[in-house]
Amino acid sequence: MSSQFDIIHKDAAGRIGKLTTPHGVVETPTVMPVINPNIQTIKPSDMREFGAEILITNSYIIYRKEELREKALKGGLHALLDFDGPIMTDSGSFQLSVYGEVEVTNELIIDFQQKIGSDIGVPLDIPTPPDVSYERAKEEMDITIQRLKDARELVKGDMLLAGPVQGSTFRELREECARELSDVGFDVYPFGAVVPLMESYRYADLVDVIASAKKGLDPTAPVHLFGAGHPMMFALAVALGCDLFDSAAYALYAKDRRYITSRGTYHVDTLKYLPCSCPVCMAHSAEELKKAHNCTELLARHNLYVTFQEMREVKQAIWEGNLLELVEQRCRSHPRMLEALKQMYTYSPWLEECDPSSKSTFFYCGPESSKRPEVLRFNKQLERLTIKGSVLIRAYPTKKDSDYDNVLIFKPPLGSYPQELAEVYPFNAEVVRNPDYESLESAYMNTIRLVELNPDAKFTFLMQDKFEHPLMDRLRGMDNFMFFSSQKE
Repeated sequence: MSSQFDIIHKDAAGRIGKLTTPHGVVETPTVMPVINPNIQTIKPSDMREFGAEILITNSYIIYRKEELREKALKGGLHALLDFDGPIMTDSGSFQLSVYGEVEVTNELIIDFQQKIGSDIGVPLDIPTPPDVSYERAKEEMDITIQRLKDARELVKGDMLLAGPVQGSTFRELREECARELSDVGFDVYPFGAVVPLMESYRYADLVDVIASAKKGLDPTAPVHLFGAGHPMMFALAVALGCDLFDSAAYALYAKDRRYITSRGTYHVDTLKYLPCSCPVCMAHSAEELKKAHNCTELLARHNLYVTFQEMREVKQAIWEGNLLELVEQRCRSHPRMLEALKQMYTYSPWLEECDPSSKSTFFYCGPESSKRPEVLRFNKQLERLTIKGSVLIRAYPTKKDSDYDNVLIFKPPLGSYPQELAEVYPFNAEVVRNPDYESLESAYMNTIRLVELNPDAKFTFLMQDKFEHPLMDRLRGMDNFMFFSSQKE
């Protein structure tokens, strides 16, 4: 069976897609709840209640336990888990990263995944951890690539095959690995060995890993971010182009009596109120939840409800074209997430290539918004604006418009644009009345470039004190630029 991934809607590098598997079509982005074949906090057959369309389990665990292995070989993986939808299986690479060795070969585990009817199989790649030497990362990446090429030849049936992208924290290796695997051709591309980054809150480094790997892939290829199960970072990862996530967090956190929200995690024993309206939280008070004999199960259920609620929020944001605004809101929930947001916008030139040129409204959410792809795109389009004669650049309505051949509106962070475009995206942006330093810097840089591109025009800037910025000195020094100061609000 050949992979089919249809992209329906896009925003930033994020997209809503349809992934066709042997057991049905999955709408992405989505979360695959992790099912431990030995310990099931919530039955796989109940997972659809929360919104799960696809599950993920570990074929190595099934293979190693004789009872599970025989049941899977006899009745199939879906009968074993009592789930009739798509199921992805990992290969034992996680155990390899923890214990240093596993009791299977790449060939054996690929064969086993095919025999038990996995929808998406994963070869036995080497998950190189962060911060190792370049030599080790390169050597293990080369071994992984060879194993994946071998696995590609071994898969003959309907099972889709994942091609995990490795390379540790070396951006050039991640991109190289992704490019080589893309040339081979896989059905899904997981980004592996990133759990240590998330566990240590190194979200900015995670941004580098994702963006670098994405640059090496076919932009239409489905991407899986291995081990990313906390809803706090879904919007960020989706905006960078991730489509599939897997979550054991719902169960692991519940075991530790932790209560997940889209902004972070509480310990349930510290809660006076339950800040959620899921069925679990509506049926229990905080005190009742703490004392419930089945508290672990109830927390796991709550955690799943919140997980899928956040993913639906992300999908709606893609649909409405305001995913980056959701990202900026979510990234203010933790200082390390804010670092990741700033790091994401260092990739704005790449994001701009992915981002749709037409949306609804640009909402300014903070200084980071001045680095958004839309602002960069306008800078690139300034060469199209040929302006002659007298030009008024104003930040507010005046009665002087008729005195000039052209009237431009000055709006941070975009800059100066023809007033005829005022209702066109992104110039219809909702911005703050008192601009911050970063938005003014962006607006002035774009305005300076516009003036430089039109040396024969004579520009007058009608300004207010709140638009003062050091870059105004550069404008004052230009031959074709004059100022008219006003305190009008």
